[in-house]
Amino acid sequence: MNSSVVWGIAIPFIGTSAGAACVFLMRKELSRTIQRALTGFAGGVMVAASIWSLIIPAIEQSEHMGKFSFLPATIGFWCGILFLLFLDHVIPHMHMNADESEGPKVQLTNTTMMVLAVTLHNIPEGMAVGIVYAGYLTGQGNISAGAAFALALGIAIQNFPEGAIISMPLHAQGKSKLRSFRDGVLSGAVEPVGAVITILMASVIAVAMPYLLSFAAGAMMYVVVEELIPEMSEGEHSNIGVVFFSVGFTVMMALDVALG
Repeated sequence: MNSSVVWGIAIPFIGTSAGAACVFLMRKELSRTIQRALTGFAGGVMVAASIWSLIIPAIEQSEHMGKFSFLPATIGFWCGILFLLFLDHVIPHMHMNADESEGPKVQLTNTTMMVLAVTLHNIPEGMAVGIVYAGYLTGQGNISAGAAFALALGIAIQNFPEGAIISMPLHAQGKSKLRSFRDGVLSGAVEPVGAVITILMASVIAVAMPYLLSFAAGAMMYVVVEELIPEMSEGEHSNIGVVFFSVGFTVMMALDVALG
């Protein structure tokens, strides 16, 4: 595994860890307006990444199917949606600012279930990075090193506010700064693990690359629609979430086109 792949896997995790470290630098909890802005930005990045880095390449790799080239992308997309829907029902978790938990009823603290919610959110991001780098290493679909790095960098950028959004509220609820930072970092640990597992399976999954790319896109879209859009739109002045969603979308689109 060459150094560019190692960095590509590590960068999203570094983004989460750097964001979680904000708990050491800022005294107060993030305001709801800032949380909505950061959540909207993350959603915009994920939607743009799903389209430019995952769905479009999946369709391009299926061009030999002619007018049915959309079929693998459609099947993979729906499999990703259903996979996250399944995880949403079997993993106990609690979304930010929610009063009740989702999934199985278990005896866990609210803070633990908040960390599980962010971890659930990060699963498709790790898969997306791993699948794109697997495509780059196997030569499937003409995925360049720049395109793979653009996706990793875009996810790292949106992971920074996610890390802050998880660590700072935990500290505000009474956890020490060190434990809050630890939980923020751990919430992002699933990303490099998922990416490495996917890459190690690259030789096996190469033939299914269009399905897997769109699978990751579907999983990411589920997170955006089920979690991020409601969070960025709640309360007064919800248009700030829409504005930053657009900023995130533009940043990720520019990164993919410029580096890809």
